Amino acid sequence: YKMNKFCLLVFFVILSIIGFGGVDGAGECGNSSPDREAFKLIPCASAAKDVKVTVSSQCCIQVKKLGQNPSCLCAIMLSNTAKSSGVKAEIAITIPQRCNIADRTTRNGGFSDCFF
Repeated sequence: YKMNKFCLLVFFVILSIIGFGGVDGAGECGNSSPDREAFKLIPCASAAKDVKVTVSSQCCIQVKKLGQNPSCLCAIMLSNTAKSSGVKAEIAITIPQRCNIADRTTRNGGFSDCFF
C-alpha cells in the first residue's frame, strides 16, 4: 500500500515538472503563435535579408527578448510569416552577433540551434 502511494506521488511530481505535456495548448511561444510573434521582429526584416544592412536597435531589443526562449525563436524563424517575408535563415542567424548579444547557453543567441 505504501508503494502505491509512493508511485502515485512520483507520478504527480513528474506531471507537475513537465507541465502535463502542454494540456493548456501552449506551444513554443507560450499562448501566442510563432507567426504572431514573428511580427515583433519586423524591425529586423532588412537585416535578416542582407548581412550588409545595419541592425537597428529595435531589432536587437526584440531579438534579445525573444532569445530568452530559444525554442520560440526557432519556431519564429521557421514560421510561415518569416518564410513569406523573404528572411534568409543563414543571414538571420548572424543578427544576435551583429547586435553584440552574448548568450553563453546557446550558439548565436538561439538562432543556430534551429538549424544545426
